[in-house]
Amino acid sequence: MERDGIQFHNVEELRDVDGDGLRLQRVPEDVRTRLNDGAQSRMCHPAGVELRFVPDEPVSVTLSSRVRDSVVRPFWGDFQATGREVIVGEEPRTIELERPEQLTDLRPSVRDGLRYDPRLCRLVLPGEHRGGHVRFHGVEGTVRPPHASEVPSVRYLAYGTSITEGEAPVSETLTYVNQTARRLGADAINLGSCGTAYCDEAMAEHVAGRDDWDIATLSLSVNMVGTFPLKVFRDRASAMVDTVAGANPDRPVAPITIFPNARDYRTDHEEGDECERFRDALRAVVADCDHDNVHLVEGPDVLPTAAGLTTDLVHPGDDAMIRMGENLARELTPLLAGTDSSA
Repeated sequence: MERDGIQFHNVEELRDVDGDGLRLQRVPEDVRTRLNDGAQSRMCHPAGVELRFVPDEPVSVTLSSRVRDSVVRPFWGDFQATGREVIVGEEPRTIELERPEQLTDLRPSVRDGLRYDPRLCRLVLPGEHRGGHVRFHGVEGTVRPPHASEVPSVRYLAYGTSITEGEAPVSETLTYVNQTARRLGADAINLGSCGTAYCDEAMAEHVAGRDDWDIATLSLSVNMVGTFPLKVFRDRASAMVDTVAGANPDRPVAPITIFPNARDYRTDHEEGDECERFRDALRAVVADCDHDNVHLVEGPDVLPTAAGLTTDLVHPGDDAMIRMGENLARELTPLLAGTDSSA
């Protein structure tokens, strides 16, 4: 969405909740309020959210953060701004921005290899533990939103758990969602929902009704193991896959079985076989699905070893996220090759 000359990427609503700035939400309010209670809060954490604009002069953007402080990282196109990490707290903070001179005379051969135009300022906001509920208070200076030629033409949408939202890596650029998007030459739409990816009907309908993605992955869902009976999981997963794929027959939809985790790795874990039963259920959902655009991806193929996980044996750290991006992009590339978006 756009406001005040800024493109709010991965934002579906700017909501004035109490007259003190506009809260950035990844889904519209009418969708958010129909999700489970935990997901309602998660959709206000701006995982994968960016404020994007092209300035004609030095500009300033004012933000604040609720729940916890937020780490904001400025980029110019694909280039991370040196030493410009900004911590935003409850009191509004103004971020001063000016295009670096060294990016004004890049050789054409350099520009041709970039996903984003280097004139484009991208304020990358944090998801998961790196930030809270960010609010926008305004911009000063002349800015415009990016043209279509200044951002990727392909968009990759990801739904899933805290692993999708990006629990452990040190920055947003290292989530498997962003690492996958980078290798696909795509923009990422992150709908990860920490601890609350329950295949809610409202989320399925929301993803199905969006017209701004070319390929989608549905990581379904370690959050439901031990929380829902297997049959409930299968029914909900089946409904989500059918809803999303059925409404978008020309777009690939890739359900992902549960990534290996502590339940698989620890010899004394009480639920050692449960994840595999949930994987089998999702395999059956895909096998029984009538939609030709549904393609199963195996979580153990995306994350084939425990190397690079954090010590909870659940969440991938930086190295594991990078390898997940490599592996998942390899799975998705041939699916995109069969769509018009790859032309």
